[in-house]
Amino acid sequence: MTDTPLVIGICGSLRDQSTTRTAISHVLDAATDSGADTNCLDLRDWDLPLFDPDDRTRGDASELSRTARAADSIVLGTPVYHGMISSTLKNALDYLGKEEFAGKTVGLVVTAGGGSYGPTLEHLRTGVRSVHGWTLPHEIGIRNASNAFDERRIVDPGLEERIQKLGRMTVTYAGVGSPPK
Repeated sequence: MTDTPLVIGICGSLRDQSTTRTAISHVLDAATDSGADTNCLDLRDWDLPLFDPDDRTRGDASELSRTARAADSIVLGTPVYHGMISSTLKNALDYLGKEEFAGKTVGLVVTAGGGSYGPTLEHLRTGVRSVHGWTLPHEIGIRNASNAFDERRIVDPGLEERIQKLGRMTVTYAGVGSPPK
């Protein structure tokens, strides 16, 4: 890790007015305030065809891999779809593996239209653990996410505090799971 950690966010929502993108943006703002360089990967802007294990370099897959490997911390964000992560995020994660996540600090953000986000957080945790990533114990789950933001402003002070904490933790614990050099 360098003196200035790089924290990237990967947004698994394609919606124009995405609460997931808004939440990740706030987490990255808090990481910036804590001294990190940040970059939000909006998957709407990436050419990632459906994953084909026989051709792992299609579209922008190689650039996605390089970007993830360069990060000290990654924030994964997804809306809840049927209790799971979005197909958009799942497809991006299929292109990534241990080379990108082993020992990497990972923050999790899940937005739900209703009230249930627990299974989706567990789905993400399981995926990150399977590629040897290190998930932060502090996670963000947002119920009724369409009511959590007024434009870009966070409505609930408690949510704002949790988002700020996750952003700080991505910097404080950046690279903590990486083996010593």
